[in-house]
Amino acid sequence: MSFLASHFSFATTLPIPPFSFRLKPPPLAPPPRRRWPPSLPLSLRRKQTTAAAAMALQQQGPLSVLSPWLVASALVVLSFSVWIVSFVYPWLHELDMSSSYSGAPTFIEDPTSLEKMQCPSLFDSAEKYISLIMPAFNEEARLSGALDETLRYLQKRANMEKQFTYEIIIVDDGSKDKTLKVAFDYVKRFKLDLVRVIKQGKNYGKGAAVRKGMLCARGKLLLMLDSDGATKISDLEKLENEIITQRTLRTSIQASDPLLITGQPLAAFGSRAHLEKQALATRKWYRNILMKGFHICVLLVAGPGIRDTQCGFKMFTRAAAQKLFTNVRLKRWCFDVELVHLCKRLSIPIVEVAVNWTEIPGSKVKMLSIFHMLLELILIRLGYGLGIWRIRTNSSGG
Repeated sequence: MSFLASHFSFATTLPIPPFSFRLKPPPLAPPPRRRWPPSLPLSLRRKQTTAAAAMALQQQGPLSVLSPWLVASALVVLSFSVWIVSFVYPWLHELDMSSSYSGAPTFIEDPTSLEKMQCPSLFDSAEKYISLIMPAFNEEARLSGALDETLRYLQKRANMEKQFTYEIIIVDDGSKDKTLKVAFDYVKRFKLDLVRVIKQGKNYGKGAAVRKGMLCARGKLLLMLDSDGATKISDLEKLENEIITQRTLRTSIQASDPLLITGQPLAAFGSRAHLEKQALATRKWYRNILMKGFHICVLLVAGPGIRDTQCGFKMFTRAAAQKLFTNVRLKRWCFDVELVHLCKRLSIPIVEVAVNWTEIPGSKVKMLSIFHMLLELILIRLGYGLGIWRIRTNSSGG
């Protein structure tokens, strides 16, 4: 007995582990399932169940039923939106300031003289019937062919019509090849009054080059066209006739004199929409998908009405050009879409005209250009939607 007592007393002095002899509480029983009386109608059961769920939600609060993943996703989207706005806002402001700058004059490049001649202003009185603005970037191989065809047509028409006077403005957008030399050759052959060259100095983009040429044009009508000769130059008569027709319809004055069209803001856009089926058949499938997506984005930004915004064959009256090209901010591909947006904001009628167009080898539109276009579409939406880009009504040029 003494041995058992001593052994028991020794055992009682041993430390007891914290987990020893600790009883777990019994698991909570699930709430009893509510049993409805058999005589209770089904519609009344549903009403009572809905009321009980609403009361439970009110007691718990609306945030308690949100999934943690949903809250985390919302925070990520919010953070990304703040980052985008903080990155895009300075860019929008910079584009707005650069388009409104008018302190530095623009000069015409004269290869026959060391003296620089300052460009006239779009807001001066018109001196020519039509001005053709051709932006050129590394167009050494294609520029001469386009100029030859254009000048043949213009000279032939000038010989037939005494009132038809013209000028071609070539805007070199920072070319690294011999584009400037090719342009200077035509200045020497046809004199500075007919062919003029403006040098950008660096590659700002097609939109910036077109804007620069427009602000220096002397014509009553102003036509922008690509320097690759993709559009048949004689199709300018289609755009010209549509503008004359629109002016006649919108005023009580009969446009027997084509020179009367200069004071009415009108625009005519060349279109390749009638060639869409042929283009879809010749392009690769992924390019078709990207172009379809781009057209949907254009529709969301510029609205319906114009099927082909990217055709580089567009004509404006002098009054329309004064309103549009003092407000264009974009410098590269999507300035055409911005022109459509501005025409609608400024109530300038647009007529879309089918033109003859041919694919010329050497296109500079790459796959990455599509994504840059999408970014510029976002800039249009944000710039005008947030009020950062305001419509200018004065005669400030760039």
